Amino acid sequence: MAITENLLGFLNDFGVSCTAGAVTGLGILDMPSQIIANDMVLSTDYMLTARASDFGNLVYGNAITVASVAYTVRETRLIDDGSFVEIALQKT
Repeated sequence: MAITENLLGFLNDFGVSCTAGAVTGLGILDMPSQIIANDMVLSTDYMLTARASDFGNLVYGNAITVASVAYTVRETRLIDDGSFVEIALQKT
């Protein structure tokens, strides 16, 4: 069953500005988690949740700017009923 409520209400409360190509929308950036081995940071993970209608077509290697910071898309996957997309990012 698709979500019938207005997704922008949720994003307006918690979201930040995101731009990929000609598309600008709102997304929720999950702050990074660090994978550490032997006291060295191996990678830092960033996750962005946004409307699939805005950013669901992004693929590996695409550029996106979130809150004025440049990132590269690592992975994109639809979540729940497909109204939202979760995008794994890497800072560029």
